[in-house]
Amino acid sequence: MANPVSGFSKKSKEEKITWLAENYLANSPNAVATLKKYWNPDEKIQQLHDDFIENTLSNYYLPFGIAPNFLINGHLYAIPMVIEESSVVAAASNAAKFWLKRGGFKAEVLGTEKNGQIHLNFFGKKELLTHFFAEVKPKLIAGIASLQKKMQERGGGLKSIALIDATEKLEGYYQLHATFETLDAMGANFINSCLEAMAHIFEAEAVRFKPFKDHNTYPEVVLSILSNYVPNCRVKAKVSCRVEDLTDKHTDGTTFATKFVRAVAIAKAERHRAVTHNKGIMNGIDAVILATGNDFRAVEAGIHAYAAKNGDYTSLTHAKVENGIFTFWIEIPLALGTVGGLTTLHPLVKLAFEILQKPDAKQLMQVVAVAGLAQNFAAIRSLVTTGIQKGHMKMHLMNILNQLEASEGEKEKAVSYFKENTVSHSAVVSFVETLRT
Repeated sequence: MANPVSGFSKKSKEEKITWLAENYLANSPNAVATLKKYWNPDEKIQQLHDDFIENTLSNYYLPFGIAPNFLINGHLYAIPMVIEESSVVAAASNAAKFWLKRGGFKAEVLGTEKNGQIHLNFFGKKELLTHFFAEVKPKLIAGIASLQKKMQERGGGLKSIALIDATEKLEGYYQLHATFETLDAMGANFINSCLEAMAHIFEAEAVRFKPFKDHNTYPEVVLSILSNYVPNCRVKAKVSCRVEDLTDKHTDGTTFATKFVRAVAIAKAERHRAVTHNKGIMNGIDAVILATGNDFRAVEAGIHAYAAKNGDYTSLTHAKVENGIFTFWIEIPLALGTVGGLTTLHPLVKLAFEILQKPDAKQLMQVVAVAGLAQNFAAIRSLVTTGIQKGHMKMHLMNILNQLEASEGEKEKAVSYFKENTVSHSAVVSFVETLRT
């Protein structure tokens, strides 16, 4: 058993790798070589990656791909995607191609308001806290003037702050709910800095507030932080066409539309299906979030909370047929940034923004929402026609061949054979073994 280590973060990268190898990788003789194999040969780029997080040992590579032919609001995009799942980029590309001939995607931003809270304990009379907040509110706003000066010059900053009584949820629980506009920045650091500054002023002023002294009761700040639930920072994307225009080689338009709308209805009604349905949407969304250096964990948390906003977890997408017109759409919260963070640091993130023609935050919200809608369309289209596994396993074939360490010749023969035969792990293993014997 390995012993605890102290001062690990102060060790050099070589020393960290040596310690790891000695304590946890004794049975993996090639481990050190594997870690070093993924170092970037450009020392400046490697140092940049080393500085992103603490205790960096190497780089973990994911494929950086492109889904072309996305017509969004009349503008043609190639969307960069970073993901390991084999069928995602192919599915997005197929959906883009399908809708390219049918008017493309339409997207609009419905709001850009972000928020954060100062969470409070107060077990005195509500009237005292209400009176104090009315007096201290101007000081809270004045106290962050220097923090938000540049943001305000660009049209952003603190928009409102309100006292919320949440004692029905939790005894003695109140919050100061603040809303912000952060423009092209995701804004996490800005919002948190403002909240912490206001919290400090709030507590300092509370000590001097005479009614609190008279009643010997004071509000206490528990924590101050932004929220990743941003229902007022929202974007909508949709596709629409005549039902007969949905006809293709798989099925006629009417049959397809009927099954498609029913599939979405099932995802609305059944939680088990909704989770997988929405996971498919996030395949597209997360891939673009990663490519553009944004925080996919924050986006995931906020979107899934939005899916459960009415008390049950349900589909993020919607579909209908009215007057012979098929419409499919999504409306989701997205707090994204095109400045700050990794957007100006990571070379591939910078390249992703170049590919997207340097969008602002609103344009990026639209592209990301479209990627999620396209992914969901492709998945449902497969499910209600040929089935999901046929296309997925065709894409998964190369992963299986690589696991078997197939040669280039074996890969060529396998790809040719499985064009007409069902792909499964056992079938591929059997085919390769037959080739080798």
